[in-house]
Amino acid sequence: MKTKILNRFFLLLMATFVLSCSDDDDNGPDQMEADPMMVELNIVETAQDTESVSSLVAALAKADESASNNLISTLSDETTNFTVLAPTNDAFADLLARLDGFDSLDDFNTEQLQNLLATVLTYHVVGGAAVTSSALTEGQVITTVQGEDLTVSISGGVYFTDASGEAAQVTLADVETTNGIIHLIDKILLPQAAIDALSDVLLSSITDLAIATPTLSNLVAALQAADGDLPTVLAGEGPFTVFAPTDDAFATFLSDNGFASLSDVPVDVLTQVLLNHVVSGANFSTDLTAGYISTLSTAGVDGNNLSMLVDLSNSVTLNGVSNVTAPDNKAINGVVHIVDAVIGLPNIVDHAVANPNLSELVGALTMDGNTTFTTLLSDSETDFTVFAPVNAAFTAFMNPNSNDLNAILANHVIAGAAAFSSGLTNSYVTTAATNADGDNLSMYINTDDGVTINGASTVAAADIVATNGVIHAVDAVIDLPTVVTFAVADPNFSTLVTALTELTPATDFAGILSRSEGGNTDGINPDFTVFAPTNAAFEALAEIPGEDVLTQVLLHHVVAGANVRSTDLTADGDTMATTLERDSMTITLPGTGDHIADVTDGAGNSDIGIIAVDVQANNGVIHVLNKVMLPDTMN
Repeated sequence: MKTKILNRFFLLLMATFVLSCSDDDDNGPDQMEADPMMVELNIVETAQDTESVSSLVAALAKADESASNNLISTLSDETTNFTVLAPTNDAFADLLARLDGFDSLDDFNTEQLQNLLATVLTYHVVGGAAVTSSALTEGQVITTVQGEDLTVSISGGVYFTDASGEAAQVTLADVETTNGIIHLIDKILLPQAAIDALSDVLLSSITDLAIATPTLSNLVAALQAADGDLPTVLAGEGPFTVFAPTDDAFATFLSDNGFASLSDVPVDVLTQVLLNHVVSGANFSTDLTAGYISTLSTAGVDGNNLSMLVDLSNSVTLNGVSNVTAPDNKAINGVVHIVDAVIGLPNIVDHAVANPNLSELVGALTMDGNTTFTTLLSDSETDFTVFAPVNAAFTAFMNPNSNDLNAILANHVIAGAAAFSSGLTNSYVTTAATNADGDNLSMYINTDDGVTINGASTVAAADIVATNGVIHAVDAVIDLPTVVTFAVADPNFSTLVTALTELTPATDFAGILSRSEGGNTDGINPDFTVFAPTNAAFEALAEIPGEDVLTQVLLHHVVAGANVRSTDLTADGDTMATTLERDSMTITLPGTGDHIADVTDGAGNSDIGIIAVDVQANNGVIHVLNKVMLPDTMN
């Protein structure tokens, strides 16, 4: 694979160098001896005796495997003098990292490659003189044995600049040997001949790659105009994956957004747009998988990193708007994929529209030209959490209660908060859906095993971050809840559910409390206000009574025909209500101790407390009790 890089390479001078590699180079000191009183070794022996340039010794030996080269004996020749710029082991490691397909010096395994290595090495040698650092001058041009020049700088240290314009710093100067002088440097210098020969495999930073690509000039200008010194960042260690818009892509972006030029784009916006094209890690096209990845843009809600949708159904498409046209441009610190459109900062609606797995949801939201939801969920001043049913969820949903579709859709939206999966707990939240009275419905979130909503819908893909909220894709449509929905979904009511079903089979409590329409022949009509005892409340009973008594106890916890919320109670006093058991109960505000309100049941027990209020269903409301209420058994 590596021989292809030399199809333009011609062998330059270098017929005079010879060197013999010692078998015990690993036993030398870490630093070269710079004391002139201790000069006993020639250039080769000094290098062999210095662990920090062992890679240089190995490189000289590797180059000499070609019959065209005798690098080593000449550097051992004590009849002449040389100045050698000796790259450290780290410098060799850095160069190998820049050469695509080269892992070690052993990869220079053909005569052509070994001759190329010799070209690089002789660019570090000046023949016929031992030049000390004090003899160097600012701007001095030095011709190397390879034939090309180096430029000297002595500002803030001693530096040599190569044909690429990159500088190596002298880290240890003036190491004297019997046939010359050595200066240790921190970078391998490259002559133009080597740069040309290695053009297909010599990797540059992402920033330099962009600069060298004519169709990315607007991207380079944008990086320079943005905050955060992005050119330096993208020239740093990384690794990064950059989806790089072409000049045409930027022109379209500016036109579509009413900007005459890049300078008209607010700097903070431009910065976040650019960061939205950058992903951590080196993600080549073979590494990309369909789904969401996080970009470096922190324009997401609450400063979170924005999500980006990768769609592989037809090539590579990003957020539904930008296509990769030239993938896998490898850089030393990552990879660049050239794209045909600028990727804007997506809000909730943008993400929904981009994802083909949410097309049924988008269709439902916009049916018959409806703009209510697209307008709502595009609001940049409000944060949202959206539980978005995937297409299969809509296909499976039969709307068994014939609920209004708009109300169902609103029941998937939490307005005013962005709830990330890491912050979810077993709790109730309020959705944008309302009942007939205009009360916002509740939603029960359970995190015991994944994230489940109202006991029926599970989060399949969490934390899709937009500028104005977060989306969680769910596997089932979340229908408008009844009071039974919450009783079944909330594990704190499992004993109550057992009592309503298994222990009282003669009464269809579940069917009755699921009613959403009035006019029932038994006169038991919604709305229902349910006072729901917790599991602990049932455990506090000496025993759970038999079916006949238990049925009356359960009826004593339901008020029919009214949706009595906490705000409907007498603010500082008593509120009386008649239950389905036909006894009265009394609610007193304010409550004592930890009670939100105190309750006196039909039997006169007054130590009962409401500990949670206003779990709002579509057909009623639930208030949570810490004790089981008992009816008057004497009437």
